[in-house]
Amino acid sequence: MTSNSTPTGNTHGSGLNAVVKATGGIPLNGRVPVQGSKNIALHLYAAALLADAPVVLAGAPDILDTDVCARILTATGTPARFWGGRLSITPATALTPVIDPLLGGRVRTTAVLAAAVLARAGQVTFPAPGGDAFCQRRIDRHLAAMRAAGAEVTGDGHLIRAVCARGGVRPFHVDVATPYGPSLGATVTAMLLAARANGTSLITNPSIEPEVTETARFLAQLGITVAFDGTGLYVAGSDRTGGGTFAVAADRIEAATLIMAAAATGGRVQLDGVTTSALPEGLLQTLGAAGVHLADEPSGLVASVPGDLQAVRVATGPHPGLPTDTAPQLAALLTQARGGSAVDERVYPRRDTHAAGLRRFGADVHATGTTVHVRGPASLRAAHVEGGDIRAVTALLIAALAAHGTSTIAGMYHLRRGYGSLPAKLAALGADITIHDVEAA
Repeated sequence: MTSNSTPTGNTHGSGLNAVVKATGGIPLNGRVPVQGSKNIALHLYAAALLADAPVVLAGAPDILDTDVCARILTATGTPARFWGGRLSITPATALTPVIDPLLGGRVRTTAVLAAAVLARAGQVTFPAPGGDAFCQRRIDRHLAAMRAAGAEVTGDGHLIRAVCARGGVRPFHVDVATPYGPSLGATVTAMLLAARANGTSLITNPSIEPEVTETARFLAQLGITVAFDGTGLYVAGSDRTGGGTFAVAADRIEAATLIMAAAATGGRVQLDGVTTSALPEGLLQTLGAAGVHLADEPSGLVASVPGDLQAVRVATGPHPGLPTDTAPQLAALLTQARGGSAVDERVYPRRDTHAAGLRRFGADVHATGTTVHVRGPASLRAAHVEGGDIRAVTALLIAALAAHGTSTIAGMYHLRRGYGSLPAKLAALGADITIHDVEAA
């Protein structure tokens, strides 16, 4: 292979096979904004398919998954255009009830997108979800919601087809609980199906993650009544909806990533566009126990480390617990903490694709069952590593920023799926970081 280096300080690069080079040992200091939430936006893109009037999602993140979803929507006959941080969506005049197999296989919300199409057209054909591959993504609760709404669901091992016999979805009752807690994605799938059913549907054991509550707020703007109580989540459907402009909430995972990167390097950062109220209690408690101080100031959230980082023993969980999407970055941070830490995964069957990469830096990290164990503080040294999913790549990048020497991290494609400009933001905070385009020899 040959490597064509972009100019010093460049943090963009032109290719998705690019690698990140980072020289560690520099405390991150400064002020940067936080992007719109990737995970919330992906569910709003699906919900926008239900609108009968144009929709604009302001603050949509400039990431690869936004481009993929815009292309999926456009292929259904629902034109979607991203420009200047806004995704503009025009209702279809004739909806094509297919989620493009190639595009649908690249994002995790394929079944949610399919549910919206099914709700509008009474039928849909779609592939299994794509996205990160740190574990198998089950969609049985999504399919259960489709069946409850009156669809016959079949599959040939490659594509799934759902068809409502009478041409449209009906009110239903579905339970979205899984052995790992409420299914976030299936809760949204059920909400979108119910939004077009003629009557009131009940979703029991629903997720209350921000992705769900923000989708509920968006549906309410479209004219759909959504209510939570002790029984579950009630959705009163309608055959006619509105549109309008809706702001995508700040990305709590990017905020956590920037906080952990600063803490791992002994720095201090201010994050614009987010406050501690936007971060789940489980994350706030974990960061506090590890020795990271967070404070809301008029100009933004400020994160610093007034003393030594401390080991923690924590578990991921549904909102308001510690988000699973912060667990790999947390493991990287804990390589710099005193003592033995443990991060137990309780949302997915396991999540440890970052562990081997962290060991390449000299970290004392190993996985046992669902738990990642970390002992520190470790004197990390530069390494050449590659991550196979969004958060694993991010964890390796944090380790590189804390390590001695210049490291190379491959996996720019995965990074760009979740973060619009993370290397540029890190550079703005003082990191010595560049992106180098890599071409086959």
